Amino acid sequence: MGIETSIEIYCRNTGRYEKAEGGETLFSLAGRIPELKGLHAICALVNNKTEHLGYRIFGPKEVEFLDRHSAVGREVYIRSACMLLYCAVHAENPGLTLRIEHSISHGLFCRLTDRDDNELIPDTAMTERLLQKMRELSRADIPFVRHEKLTSDVIKIFKAQGLSEKVRLLESVSDIYTSYYEVDGVADSFYGPLAPSTGFISIFDLKTWHNGMLLLGPDLSNADMPQAPLTQDKMFAAFREHLKFNRIIRVSNVGRLNEAVANGETAELINVAEALHNKLIGRISDDIMERRHNGGASIVLIAGPSSSGKTTTSKRLAIQLMTNLIKPKLISLDDYFVNRDRTPLDENGDYDYESLYALDLERFNSDLKALLRGETINLPTYSFELGKRVERERPLTLASDEILIVEGIHGLNPELTSALPPESVFKMYVSALTTLSIDNHNWIPTSDNRLLRRLVRDYKYRGTSPADTIARWPSVRRGEEKWIFPFQENADATFNSSLLFEIGVMKAYAEPLLHLVPHNVPEYATAYRLLRFLHYFRCIPEAQVPSTSLLREFLGGSSFHY
Repeated sequence: MGIETSIEIYCRNTGRYEKAEGGETLFSLAGRIPELKGLHAICALVNNKTEHLGYRIFGPKEVEFLDRHSAVGREVYIRSACMLLYCAVHAENPGLTLRIEHSISHGLFCRLTDRDDNELIPDTAMTERLLQKMRELSRADIPFVRHEKLTSDVIKIFKAQGLSEKVRLLESVSDIYTSYYEVDGVADSFYGPLAPSTGFISIFDLKTWHNGMLLLGPDLSNADMPQAPLTQDKMFAAFREHLKFNRIIRVSNVGRLNEAVANGETAELINVAEALHNKLIGRISDDIMERRHNGGASIVLIAGPSSSGKTTTSKRLAIQLMTNLIKPKLISLDDYFVNRDRTPLDENGDYDYESLYALDLERFNSDLKALLRGETINLPTYSFELGKRVERERPLTLASDEILIVEGIHGLNPELTSALPPESVFKMYVSALTTLSIDNHNWIPTSDNRLLRRLVRDYKYRGTSPADTIARWPSVRRGEEKWIFPFQENADATFNSSLLFEIGVMKAYAEPLLHLVPHNVPEYATAYRLLRFLHYFRCIPEAQVPSTSLLREFLGGSSFHY
């Protein structure tokens, strides 16, 4: 290709400048670079912003091409598979509404409803027809064509297709222009770019799942095969309970939440959401009391991933237990860390505090067995400043009317309490299982909810910069995948700590922090994506959030002492 207008693009894949023609697409540029022939790029980072490969180059840029095996590329792949599914539903069952609700069991849980919003439970035959249509679209290799038009025009397109919740969202955000994608005459919008064409999306599966379907992408360990479903019945039940609650109060997506904000209904919404938290924690307290009456549950282990709200949940559970005439005593697993020179190292050579073996398991089991025998122990104290245990006078005894609450990420791991009688332990899992969607086809990842919480908390209380928090997040997530998520189904109770209104409140805190992330660092890609995500939300006044709310653990202003 003759290049008439010389634009120099720095390609991070090759480590050199590449010449591009003014207006050339990233897809075209990637096709001319020999080193990228085997990459099969699905998207790119342009000045640390994720872009589709139809993006046109009009000036100097820094570009990194990504395939579907990268974290960002996998997100693009899954979004594109969602549009394939929507196109299949639109073709095979045009009167039905597709609702992609949340991630579960290695996939995305999807429901179908009719024009009157009645649930239609798909049978195996329907699911198989949709799967075959998706495969047909994939083989046809149809471009995902990106358009950007006046929002008023996009609203007309979406209204014609019956995408009422997308219309509601666009009307509540009030942007002048809106981008959307089109495949074979079917339009849709997504929170992020799609692949260049349907042919890029060839590895997927669709299965009947409970009252809906499970959309599965490529296996993380074998990218040539679709993921196999994982049994997560307890997690699914927690999601389903909150989704039912959302439907009853008629706030299931951001468009409807924004309407509630505009109509001055947020105070009531916050009160109802907080009441649900109280009810669920009270129910778990009742289950613990019943277990104690049957001779068990002397120890409650509370586990969950980072920023799930374990600490506040522990304190609120303690209050509920006192209403059941049980006196709680709270301790943290953090005090059982081994000295730093004995702490395991991760793959980067850093101290791996997420590892189970960063804990003194022998001391922990010995202490808890002594407590169960009615003996007095001296609780250890770990100094993070010194990186070692400091012995102080911290005597602890459990009376017959007392219960021990232990908070830490490993509470569901059977190896943690291997020396204790199983009936003596009640295991509780806490996580922010986000059930609010952006719209019917765009779910909110639970990890994004937790990352926003952590950004705000770590900046406010630990002096950690937003860029450092984002940089650390992949390592935190790897630790969760290894040490927490495999044991979720071991829980005796699952508590969903997400709050329907919380991202609207967090917006005012998180946006200024995300703007602090420099544009020239890799973490800017995540910061920019989260800023785009927060743009959909109208702000909710923090003053309406009660001092006992779990959200106060991250914002400040809590009546609990941390």
